[in-house]
This record gives sequence, C-alpha cells and structure tokens, in this order.
Amino acid sequence: MLDFLMQPWPWWFSGIVISTVMFLMLFFGKSFGFSSNLRTLCTIAGAGKRVKFFDFDWKTQSWNLVFLVGAIIGGYIANNFLNDGASFDLASSTAKDLAKLGFGKAEEVQPSELFSLEALFTLKGFAVLSIGGLLVGFGSRYAGGCTSGHAISGISNLQLPSLIAVIGFFIGGLLMTHLVFPLIF
Repeated sequence: MLDFLMQPWPWWFSGIVISTVMFLMLFFGKSFGFSSNLRTLCTIAGAGKRVKFFDFDWKTQSWNLVFLVGAIIGGYIANNFLNDGASFDLASSTAKDLAKLGFGKAEEVQPSELFSLEALFTLKGFAVLSIGGLLVGFGSRYAGGCTSGHAISGISNLQLPSLIAVIGFFIGGLLMTHLVFPLIF
C-alpha cells in the first residue's frame, strides 16, 4: 500500500478528485474556500463581539475547519511518512532565471533565501514576507475569497465575480513574476 501511495500518480487523478468533491459540495449546498477558515477562527476567538463581520454562527462552517485540520495533518503525514527523500527537481530554465536573481540551487519547494529563519531576520526578508502576507490577506478579503475558493468553487458555480477574480489573480501573478519580482531581487 505504501508503494502505491508513494508512486507518481497521473495528472488527471487530481481533476477527478476535485470535480467529485465539487459535485458533492454543490449537491449539499456548500461552497469551498480556504480563507473563510480565518474568519471562522476569529469568530471562535470572540471577534464577533467587536466587529459585525465576525458575528455569525461559526458552527455552520465546522466542516471547513475539519478540512483545514485534515490539510495540516495530511501535510505532516506526507512530509514525514510518505517522503522518499528524493531531491526536488526544478525546471532548468526556472533554475537559470532564479540564479540570475541571486537564488541558489533549489533544494526544496520554498527557496531558503526567502523562507528561512536567517532570511526572516534580515530587513529585506522581513519586509517581503510581511508585506506579502498583508497583501494576500487584504486581497483575499477584498476579492471575497481566496484563489482556491474562486477558481474551484466560484467558477464551478458559474459565478461571474469568481471568473473576474481568477483573471485578476493570473494578471497579478504575471505582473509579479515579470515586473515586481525582478525589481525586488
């Protein structure tokens, strides 16, 4: 069984799983979105007493909290028990582009030049992570949801605002990759 789980799975398998989950969620009248968990956690912590946005029955979102906990536990299991120790393979063209910007050889998915304790305690690293985190939080709130909520749930519900948001996400990603990221690094 472990060998089956650790082998590369075909690309289309995730599409089948996502479409099955979305069909079941639509059938049961639920919508998917990961960022809504932050609102639920703030409500549980009592933020609804001060801010009307957080004043709702969080128990209606308990299924989404189970998804959040499952994602954390699943990531832990995958990293600690299903990891075969193989090195991370980054496309050679991407590695060359990152080397031009001062990034070393990619050993993990997240570059240590950005996502390490050493980088966090530099002015540039702290600024990039802090400002980036604020922009992601503000953006997901301003857009009425995160990329997964709009791209998976919103578009499958044929919501025009979700389509517009996803187009905006792609434009923002392209601008960041080709204009802003080279300026920062």
